[in-house]
Amino acid sequence: MKKPTLPVLDLSLLDGAASERVNFLKALRSAARDYGFFYLVGHGLSAAEQKGILDLARRFFGLTEKEKMEVQMANSPHFRGYTKMQGEITRGKPDMREQFDIMNEQPALAPSLINEPWQRLYGPNQWPAALPGMKAALLDWQQRLSDITVRLLDAFAEALEQDPAIFAENVAAGPYQHMKLIRYPGRATGASSQGVGAHKDPGYLTLVMQDGQSGLEVETDKGWISAEPIEGAFVVNIGELLELASNGYLRATLHRVVSPPEGVERLSCAFFMAARLDSRVPLLSLPPHLAGEAKGPQSDPANPLFFEVGENVLKGRLRSHTDVAARHYGDLIRASA
Repeated sequence: MKKPTLPVLDLSLLDGAASERVNFLKALRSAARDYGFFYLVGHGLSAAEQKGILDLARRFFGLTEKEKMEVQMANSPHFRGYTKMQGEITRGKPDMREQFDIMNEQPALAPSLINEPWQRLYGPNQWPAALPGMKAALLDWQQRLSDITVRLLDAFAEALEQDPAIFAENVAAGPYQHMKLIRYPGRATGASSQGVGAHKDPGYLTLVMQDGQSGLEVETDKGWISAEPIEGAFVVNIGELLELASNGYLRATLHRVVSPPEGVERLSCAFFMAARLDSRVPLLSLPPHLAGEAKGPQSDPANPLFFEVGENVLKGRLRSHTDVAARHYGDLIRASA
């Protein structure tokens, strides 16, 4: 196996001897500051369990077009369901991927209880009738990934010498959850190589599970590098909310996915964790010896990202999924015209 291009961190060391815990926290802080990306092992999810989820993704994408379109995202004002090839937009260009999105499983709010447009994001997921076991499997997997990200968030608080409960209000009763099953087809001759365009993730943390096919690339000071799949490992990256909260210490990094070559497909599962939509993001006060190591821009407490979490999530969804926007948010589009 090639030498990893990104740091490899073992989460199980958090439960090890005191010296192992200290070394893990130091490595976590360094990886997140210098790269904004790292591989995570020792997370407790077996290779067999990971393969089971990717096999489920393969079965879903193997359904007929009719079966997949029965749960198309355009049906859902909550942005849940299937998106066909080139159905999502990144930086103004369509992505060459198809995907299936779920979020926190919850009832939609009654219209009389909706005071802000972003509250329309609350709601149930869509599930394909052809795969009756998919709901239980994916909701369980999403929760297990969420638990890992909450543990990492707590570790970041400790690594940055913060109150252990600094993020507690943000994720009380569960953080904002968003998971995608994704299929990237082989690139036909002359077709766009944009599996996903270059972007930064908006939330706190992202976990990516890859099959054996490379494609994920990370921008570094020395150019773009490939985050080659490592069996059993998740790729973790920092989102913009965590960069803001840490006053630029933790780094949100541009990344992209390049389509696989013709005749090859790539499957992945990405999980995004953020603050609850109705919460306020804390601005951490770092001790001087850490504040001096920050490489990112200093945060402005007046930045609306700190206190308009739900509104900013909705804005991102509307930009990325114009079909959902047109069908369910026409009132907002007309109001902003």
